[in-house]
Amino acid sequence: MSRSTLNITDTIENYIWQVGVRETTVMQQCREETAAMPNANMQIAPEQGQFLALLAQLTGAKRIIEVGTFTGYSALWMASVLPEDGELIACDISDEYTAKAEHYWQQAEISSKISLKIQPATESLAELLTVGQSGQFDMLFIDADKTGYQDYYEQGLQLLRQGGLMAFDNTLWSGSVAEPSEDPDTVALQQFNRHVHGDQRVDMGLLPIGDGLTLVRKK
Repeated sequence: MSRSTLNITDTIENYIWQVGVRETTVMQQCREETAAMPNANMQIAPEQGQFLALLAQLTGAKRIIEVGTFTGYSALWMASVLPEDGELIACDISDEYTAKAEHYWQQAEISSKISLKIQPATESLAELLTVGQSGQFDMLFIDADKTGYQDYYEQGLQLLRQGGLMAFDNTLWSGSVAEPSEDPDTVALQQFNRHVHGDQRVDMGLLPIGDGLTLVRKK
């Protein structure tokens, strides 16, 4: 046992990928091709993808919402473990990036499980609430604009069933959330983290996975 989290060196990270992650060929292609892009830091790590897939399995998820799809890597992980009649609603604003995502989804033969919505995610989530989808989703994964996290959180709580799970990426923000800052994204994450910590409607935990992953369970 240890009182603190292990410092993840490149050597340890590679070891985790070798023995702790069951990445398919399509997932690996998506990850590696995305890694060559200028904004590759928008993609989650393989161990996060594995963890999200495991969370979906543990919660028995059939319906998932993703806010922030990028090139489709995280959706590949989650949709791959959904049942045949499962659904993942992917919300993004970029036709360019999600065109790459759709290519990988088709290669992985999971595109039938994924519905892509290209518009601001708050609008997509509001539309779902309007058509009576409150309490109808098992899981949400949010990895999008940090200043929007508070809105996604409140809409997500309405869409989530009791006992359902939300996961928010980048909540440690390379450690900058622990220091005073005037950066809008950092300030937004600091406020979001404090809000979730004090919200008695949920159970929560902030884990040092990737750039920080906050898990929220609706009571």
